[in-house]
Amino acid sequence: MKAADARTMTIDQLDDEVLKLKKEQFNLRFQRATGQLENTARVRQVRRTIALLKTLASQKRTGTEPKAVAAKAAPEGPSRRALKRSPEAKAKAKTKANTKPKGEARTGKRAKTKSQAKTK
Repeated sequence: MKAADARTMTIDQLDDEVLKLKKEQFNLRFQRATGQLENTARVRQVRRTIALLKTLASQKRTGTEPKAVAAKAAPEGPSRRALKRSPEAKAKAKTKANTKPKGEARTGKRAKTKSQAKTK
């Protein structure tokens, strides 16, 4: 069942559908236990549909149901692919990292502990 179809149903219809699906879930559990279940994916579908219907029913009861489902808009700005660095930019960053002088003094907490260790 699609969520759009379920949103048009009343609370009583949602509860009846949940009850019907609970019975089906019970039968599917027995079929699984006896080895007669052929469509194992149906167990998951029923479980998720029950959750969907319960959620919609509780939203309708509390009055917090969404007024309109907003369609996913395309992200504005450059795409993820456009944000990736070019090979030239990667090479430039790599050479920049490698040009740091090796004898450069350390700074911060780690440098103090090393210099203190040398004097002791």
